[in-house]
Amino acid sequence: MEIVKLFNALPGAVSQGLIWGLMAIGVYITYRILDTSDLTVDGSIATGGAVAAILIINGWNVWAALLAAFVAGMIAGFVTGMFHTCFGIPAILSGILTQLALYSINLRILGNKANVALSVNKYNLLVSSRNARSLALNNPILILALFTIGLIALLYWFFGTELGASLRATGANRNMSRAQGINTDKNVVLSLMLANGIVSLAGALLAQFQGFADVSMGRGAIVIGLAAVIIGEVVFSKVFLNFGLKLLAVSIGAILYYCVIQVVLWLGLNTNDLKLLTALVVAIFLATPHWRAKYMAKKKGGA
Repeated sequence: MEIVKLFNALPGAVSQGLIWGLMAIGVYITYRILDTSDLTVDGSIATGGAVAAILIINGWNVWAALLAAFVAGMIAGFVTGMFHTCFGIPAILSGILTQLALYSINLRILGNKANVALSVNKYNLLVSSRNARSLALNNPILILALFTIGLIALLYWFFGTELGASLRATGANRNMSRAQGINTDKNVVLSLMLANGIVSLAGALLAQFQGFADVSMGRGAIVIGLAAVIIGEVVFSKVFLNFGLKLLAVSIGAILYYCVIQVVLWLGLNTNDLKLLTALVVAIFLATPHWRAKYMAKKKGGA
């Protein structure tokens, strides 16, 4: 009977993993491509959820609400980028400042309420946790998988363009890029805008899936995003060498993360310890490449 409960919960975990996988792709853009740790995402994911929820409640089409959430996230990324490039504030502090400001802004968007309900019974939502186990076209796993594939395809195309290549060059070596005539400040701002736009889009989908938008729904989001990125790299680094496949690995990493969390909860972990478990999982996967490198070095030295 207990194993049945686990299998019943897994579709919801996979759905959540796909949503957070979209968010992790945004984190990947800043963490791996731009080589910057952006903490704005803890606030911008809640911004996306708040914007989408309020617009849907006020009669907006769900696709228009998703687009508005994406734009709101881009604005948040723009603010962080301006703090960093124009005011000379370190990137990590710029993200913290924007994240802090977004808490108050998100409260305003939600009408000074901590959360707003978004029932699938009242509104035409794109995804809902209620349909996670249904064998139908409205199953969120199917919809989110198509969404993920579409986003990865768009990003694969974009980063293959001249502008996309200049963004990647900026992250790889900012001084060399500047010497080649690339406006690195503009690229940093653009990368942060794109990343936070994707994160807010994930927040809009998450609000629909869970049936509410909450001002604190992004708390710890950066840790989950990093966990997905690191898990994807550790598990698939030898197999997924193409840029598009690396983005796919990030999404799969988020699914694996949520499945592991679901299994651990099924085994009886106290939910109060969930943040502790998340930190331990991320720490282990972050340390794995270091341990692997030390092991290989020792093996070569011994040989």
